[in-house]
Amino acid sequence: MSVLTGTRPGMETLADLRFAAGVTTEQAAEHLRQKKIGRELFISASKLRDLERGRRVRGWKWRDPKYTGQLVQNLAYLYKVPVRMVLDAWLRTRPGDQVPAMPHPVLKSPSTSSLKRWEALNDRQRIYLGEIMRDDRMTETEMWMRRVNRLSVPPAAEWRKLPFAIRAPADLVGYTRIQERLRSQGVHDPGAGATLHALARSGLVIVAEDQVEVAGLGLVDRVVVEITRRGRAAARAGLDEPRERGAPPHLLSDWLWRTVLRVVAAGPTGLSENALAGRSLFYLAVGYKPAPDAQPNRGFIESRPVMSEDGSHVLEYRWHLTELGRRHVVEYLDQYRDLYPYVKTDFADGGDPDIATDQ
Repeated sequence: MSVLTGTRPGMETLADLRFAAGVTTEQAAEHLRQKKIGRELFISASKLRDLERGRRVRGWKWRDPKYTGQLVQNLAYLYKVPVRMVLDAWLRTRPGDQVPAMPHPVLKSPSTSSLKRWEALNDRQRIYLGEIMRDDRMTETEMWMRRVNRLSVPPAAEWRKLPFAIRAPADLVGYTRIQERLRSQGVHDPGAGATLHALARSGLVIVAEDQVEVAGLGLVDRVVVEITRRGRAAARAGLDEPRERGAPPHLLSDWLWRTVLRVVAAGPTGLSENALAGRSLFYLAVGYKPAPDAQPNRGFIESRPVMSEDGSHVLEYRWHLTELGRRHVVEYLDQYRDLYPYVKTDFADGGDPDIATDQ
């Protein structure tokens, strides 16, 4: 649809989303009137057209962020797109509006299936699964600290494979962190293989083997374990540990937020095009998509040309915030500071002057 309408990825409006869904304003209004929010806003096809054209929509509730936030959620369901796409399209279409209020995600209770998986385990299997989950969480924290200190971080597919045992005498190689935690609970190695493979058969962990270099011994076989999503859910349910609260769907993840801040810190001159590389562009930059059939990205940054003095040719391209990107940073800066308190957001030192002034 973006090819037919000429819309660049990351520049979609509310009308573009409706076109892509193959829905008329009359059909959209009929669908929304069946919902509570549609009745409260007295939705009609003409009001939807005014909404899409940036015109004033009659009714005081249309200026209440609580109601427009609910409308954003219902439009996302109707158009079969993520909520963040409708919110971004809303702000592109209606830049003068107050930002719709998006509710924070609610932590859900453990599912019945997760509790049943935990209850099906014996005491030894429960201890193993719990310690594997805690080691996975500890390793995740270590990777986060490496990012904070700008150290290289291997892909998650690598670091989530946790060392469980090294096939060599313990007096030469010692014990892994998981083994140490198990031993502190009085659980020792005999029967470890049977326990791990029982967890693997239940789909709670993945067990594999690789090799590691040990001084004086050379390459030694090692057993690694990786907790699955199902295993993590079962362990949380059984140990009554809440799921970690992630970023709300309309906000950016840690690494994407850091990318946006790099562009902010570059100020009016922008960030060199070569300074940004990797997957972040496919989720943030106008004209990019994560995959040909994937949903468009946020459109928070764009590459702008720097012309020669006589305007005859382009000297280079530099990354800048789009108007939507700047609005997003200004509106949600406080939420990001609460969500990622370890990320520096001091714009007074060479940052974007417009954003610094707004704060």
